[in-house]
Amino acid sequence: MSTNRRDFLKSTGAAALFVNAPSDLITSAANAKPQLASSWDFGSVKHILPTVSDSEILIKLSLDSQKNPPVLKVGSHTVIGKMTDTKGEFWQFFIKNLKPSQTYQLSLKNSQGKALCQPWELATFPARDSSPTQFRALFISCVGGHEAVGKFLSPAIRNRLLRRALSFKPQAAIVNGDHVYWDLLSPNTAKTYAQSPEAIQIAGKFDRAGLVLGGDNESVLKKAAGPQIAPVYGADFRSTPVFFLQDDHDHFDNDDALDEIVTFPPSFFMLQLARATQSMFYPEFLADASRPKGLPFSFAADRPEGVSESFGTVRFGKLAEIVLYDVRRTATLAGPSAVYVAPEVENWLVDRTKSNEVRHLIHAPSNPPGWSAGKWGEWYPDVLGADKKLTISTPKPYWQTGWLKQHDRLMQTLANNQMRPPLVISGDMHSIALGSMSRTSNYDLSKNPVNVALSGTGGTRPAGWPSSGWRKTPALPSQVLDFTEEVKPIEQHGFTLVDFTADKMVLSFFKWDINKQSVEEIDTLVPFYIKELPRS
Repeated sequence: MSTNRRDFLKSTGAAALFVNAPSDLITSAANAKPQLASSWDFGSVKHILPTVSDSEILIKLSLDSQKNPPVLKVGSHTVIGKMTDTKGEFWQFFIKNLKPSQTYQLSLKNSQGKALCQPWELATFPARDSSPTQFRALFISCVGGHEAVGKFLSPAIRNRLLRRALSFKPQAAIVNGDHVYWDLLSPNTAKTYAQSPEAIQIAGKFDRAGLVLGGDNESVLKKAAGPQIAPVYGADFRSTPVFFLQDDHDHFDNDDALDEIVTFPPSFFMLQLARATQSMFYPEFLADASRPKGLPFSFAADRPEGVSESFGTVRFGKLAEIVLYDVRRTATLAGPSAVYVAPEVENWLVDRTKSNEVRHLIHAPSNPPGWSAGKWGEWYPDVLGADKKLTISTPKPYWQTGWLKQHDRLMQTLANNQMRPPLVISGDMHSIALGSMSRTSNYDLSKNPVNVALSGTGGTRPAGWPSSGWRKTPALPSQVLDFTEEVKPIEQHGFTLVDFTADKMVLSFFKWDINKQSVEEIDTLVPFYIKELPRS
């Protein structure tokens, strides 16, 4: 080991942790330089967010209003844009019949042939039956929030954190939930968000009896959601496929259950807001041969062919598969038979988890297993007692016992496949954490404990940490579990990288402390903890 590298490891206090880290991650961390804003010429473009599979590309972007559809050239393919709003500001491009593992040159022009931005590159994933030797994925959550409403991090700081993550060259980014905070009815949060004087001045009010697109609601939606997404991502992810999973706030409310209101399952208006936001700002999930066509909110006639809005697959050859699932849209309130994901979705998750078609498989639900903060819409019955401590001896109002039953079935299925280490990575809890679950309810998972991680958050406001706000409790392991915390929940901004090779997964956790570190220190963040999960 070189002296410089030894000094670097010693100075970071992470020598032991870096032993199993991918060599390029060590090198790039040790040689970290300030991340400069992209010099790429945006032209008329405001944001670009693409996703890919091994044979398709779907791109969502916004730009200065266009009267005629813009044209995207992808290699030898020419695609006319489809407008996703009614003003010509938001467009999507869907390209099929592409070659796997192919890097394509993309160029965007208006209908007269004038360039709308600088060309860029985007690569498709490897073929399903191929055997790539490595894959790196970025995980982050809760990046949303309007700077002027709720005191969220500025878009510039969030963008800087994302650019630091991109400096490690992930081949995919999973952004798990809460891209928008604009709660409309929740007694706990709406007065801070959509009902606040600042929000009304910025965007106005929604008419719940009106159409979302084509009237005043469209203007309100763009003013509310646009500043939470477009300037945060810009065009920095133009060459990195993204997978945006929606959670409660993306349906424009908090998961709350009180005598006066139960906010989920989402109402029709909530669904239309969530669908319109996704349609304009970030891509749906492309079709996958192993994912049934009939899953809820899939193959809709008003969407690109074959996509799913709520259930996704990141498939990287036979090396890795990440299954993503939104637990909000199909949640039921049916007591012992209640579910978070519809039975057909659960069947798909079980089938993929049992299959050994890929070397590694990760579950990425929108609601995290392992920890509780006493919220209503959790897998677990833990609730804040009169002493403001979590307990399961007091019934949680409106909580459904069937939710835990479904959780137990999924965790048991993960543990039962002893060919590979079970892993779940999620967000929502506004923390960075790592632990292992050896029992849930009456299910013994100790022969192959389920590894659980919280990815870290990109934009949480000061009152958004679990120990802040009205709950005043940190995230704690649910009392229905036997759970070992390797990294107790850390309430700081950050992200997680996962490196896949044939014989293991390596998780690298990053954090940034807004109270103790300068914004400039984001540019030199290194992993503070690294976890290796070898394949049996």
